[in-house]
Amino acid sequence: MSGSGAQPPPASPGPGSSPPGPGGQQQSEPPPSMLSVDLPALVSQFARSFALVFPVYVLGYLGLSFSWVLLALLCLFWMQRHRGGKSSRLGRALAFLHDEERAVRLTVSTGDLPAWVHFPDTERAEWLNKTVKHMWPFICQFIEKLFRETIEPAVRGANSRLSTFSFTKIDLGHQPLRINGVKVYTENVDKRQIILDLQISFVGNCEIDLEIKRYFCRAGVKSIQIHGTMRVILEPLLGDMPLVGALSLFFLRKPLLEINWTGLTNLLDIPGLNGLSDTIILDIISNYLVLPNRITVPLVSEVQIAQLRFPIPKGVLRIHFIEAQDLEGKDTYLKGIVKGKSDPYGIIRVGNQIFQSKVIKENLNPKWNEVYEALVYEHPGQELEIELFDEDPDKDDFLGSLMIDLTEVEKERHLDEWFTLDEVSKGRLHLKLEWLTLMPSAENLDQVLKSVKADKDQANDGLSAALLILYLDSARNLPSIYEGNFGCGYLKERRASGLVFCENTTSLYRALFHNPLDYNPDALKKSAVQKALKSGKKINSNPNPLVLLTVGHKAQESKIRYKTNEPVWEENFTFFVHNPRRQDLEVEVKDEQHQCSLGNFKLPLNQLLASEDLTMHQRFHLNNSGPNSTINMKIALRILSLEKQERSPDYQHSAQVKRPSVSKDARKGSFKPQVSNSPAANRAPVSMAADPDKKTDAAEKSHPSNPSPQGPTNLSRSSSGLLASNLSYSPSHLSVKEPTPSIASDISLPIATQELRQRLRQLENGTTLGQSPLGQIQLTIRHSSQRNKLMVVVHTCRNLIAFSEEGSDPYVRMYLLPDKRRSGRRKTSVAKKTLNPVFDQAFDFSVSLPEVQRRTLDVAVKNSGGFLSKDKGLLGKVLIPLASEELSKSCTQWYDLTEDGTRPNVTS
Repeated sequence: MSGSGAQPPPASPGPGSSPPGPGGQQQSEPPPSMLSVDLPALVSQFARSFALVFPVYVLGYLGLSFSWVLLALLCLFWMQRHRGGKSSRLGRALAFLHDEERAVRLTVSTGDLPAWVHFPDTERAEWLNKTVKHMWPFICQFIEKLFRETIEPAVRGANSRLSTFSFTKIDLGHQPLRINGVKVYTENVDKRQIILDLQISFVGNCEIDLEIKRYFCRAGVKSIQIHGTMRVILEPLLGDMPLVGALSLFFLRKPLLEINWTGLTNLLDIPGLNGLSDTIILDIISNYLVLPNRITVPLVSEVQIAQLRFPIPKGVLRIHFIEAQDLEGKDTYLKGIVKGKSDPYGIIRVGNQIFQSKVIKENLNPKWNEVYEALVYEHPGQELEIELFDEDPDKDDFLGSLMIDLTEVEKERHLDEWFTLDEVSKGRLHLKLEWLTLMPSAENLDQVLKSVKADKDQANDGLSAALLILYLDSARNLPSIYEGNFGCGYLKERRASGLVFCENTTSLYRALFHNPLDYNPDALKKSAVQKALKSGKKINSNPNPLVLLTVGHKAQESKIRYKTNEPVWEENFTFFVHNPRRQDLEVEVKDEQHQCSLGNFKLPLNQLLASEDLTMHQRFHLNNSGPNSTINMKIALRILSLEKQERSPDYQHSAQVKRPSVSKDARKGSFKPQVSNSPAANRAPVSMAADPDKKTDAAEKSHPSNPSPQGPTNLSRSSSGLLASNLSYSPSHLSVKEPTPSIASDISLPIATQELRQRLRQLENGTTLGQSPLGQIQLTIRHSSQRNKLMVVVHTCRNLIAFSEEGSDPYVRMYLLPDKRRSGRRKTSVAKKTLNPVFDQAFDFSVSLPEVQRRTLDVAVKNSGGFLSKDKGLLGKVLIPLASEELSKSCTQWYDLTEDGTRPNVTS
């Protein structure tokens, strides 16, 4: 030891100190700069603060009431509660997947049990779930590749504003798709096919994020639940490998769907939009995967896929929804002390087709006497589902349900029975069901026309005598689109050039004539065509074609194919035909962007009657189109025949009535039922007038006589590929029930009339206006005695006033006065930016002929602005006293629009 004292041990470096240098010296770290700032965090904090403060500033700047702040807080709290409920349901579903057997034993109610518990012919097939779980990572890779290589480029090419669209994250989660039960059909099945029903359930904690960089917009999905029954058909079975020719997939009915949104799409969780968003997505799924739509995967090249994509329905179910007895009284008074009656109506479902009957006010023994017709594509596994409800202003009360196996109906062909309602203490329902067979020959057409009384009735809105089935394949050599100082093509020279000119009438008048009255399209010769070609501005050399198919008053539209002269649709359509000898099929190819016609043709249906098997498959030449423009279609006509079974006198049938799978407790939390607007659900009922000579006392006989229809009924379209139709049949019973009066319409009427008068004075401005300054509307009005309904067809309007510099967005609203309830309102679709809109939409009002003589038809043409837009207003109005109209005959007339609806001058 040295004499100097012990040196203290060197201090160990702290966690934040630098390690010693090579020479044992410790390197000092420069102190952090005082000016370093986390810029992204600062911008994020500023954005959040601005988003909180700016709405308050806007409220003060506009001088709005403090109640808007309370309304915003209410919406915010409701959104948080709704999202919390979604997260809770997702957590319960995930917990159920982790330990299914334990959850089934302990916590799951009877109504929520899997299908393999309820039905002995449904197998659990856990081996299939283990296989899917093992394959799930590779399935996720395939789906991610599909999103990035197929969907993302398609979205970018659909619109120039979406050129920066991209998926930033695609993660389907670690929970695979589950199959809760498998059922294989062995009876009533073709020997060359295998039919399986898979109970599909997917509860995914997935994350799918997308971004549009151009608008700094981010959105996404963080969880999805989907439950449904998917049918898998393997057909045809072959004698060579791989033994199966093709695979077809589809849902028997719309699946249950729940989505939890993130980012900007959180707005879809606000009140009023949360249910709408899921409905829109379900409608998109229905257009691809819900019967009659399907996905067909060929497994061998020799299989005619066109045959598989042209499915012929197994039959048509005609439902006579007659009456009910001894229903429960749900309307109470004095807080339940005094029991009243009910306002019953029915919801009828056949697969994806939904019908709603009229409401019978205050009656426990209602008589509807309505008829519906529904297509049946796959009767094994499909049921007729009927639910009765009591109409209330808030939530409708449940009155009973009924499920009938369609396989039994097909065997019986004809059923006329009283059925006891399930899930209620009392109540019976009287139905008459008829199974109509599709016949490929016209041998018994006269008998069928006589049975539906189409041999005497000139109208095209009765009970159906035939079914028209179309397969829209493709089109070739469609003309291109140009826009210039030229009208839409009238001359052969324009069509021969392979072009379609979009109309610009104002510039055409200025360029060619001093007096617009001198305009004569037949005077424009080839030199004028060349002049227009030189001066025309090329907008898009390739059109965006869609096809409009029309039979009578029923119309359907195909999907849009973008930027192509040779579109391929591969879509199916069906039409119910009242009289094939008098009706025509009208086909028009249109450009979606410019609303120009690219060609058309008309096919009388009596030509199909002379064809082999009532079928035509060929390319049809398009009129008013290019020289070589054609459209490829397969068209089949099938006669609806009721084949009566020969039974022994002591034979008794047993229509299988199934118990509903939804428990009554689960139904109590459901909201008011709404009728879907899907195309397959659009069917109009017919009111049947009972024969007075065949009245029977229902109290004396257990099976009262069925009132037979006195005439045909109007049954509307059924579409397999319809996304949005500008030309549609809009029966009253399919509208969403809104029994409350339209108070806002009554209050705004005087203000709208004053604004219209001011607009008229501005238009006049010292000049003399014509006889019809507000324009005219063309209507067809007729009363159908067989259906006991007033039929109104809104055809077109002309010379409407412009509500803005871009024109007007007109639509037509109708009431049958004095009824001004919202349930009595009828509205057409909106025609964008036009002063001469074409609607061609039919509506009906349930009213008898003596009563309609005392009514007045209130028709108003209005301008439709956007949400919170100031461009909404009245364009003109007409009040038509129906006592002065010849309603027994179908009469089409022009009516002058005025500011208050008076003085309706009529022009034939």
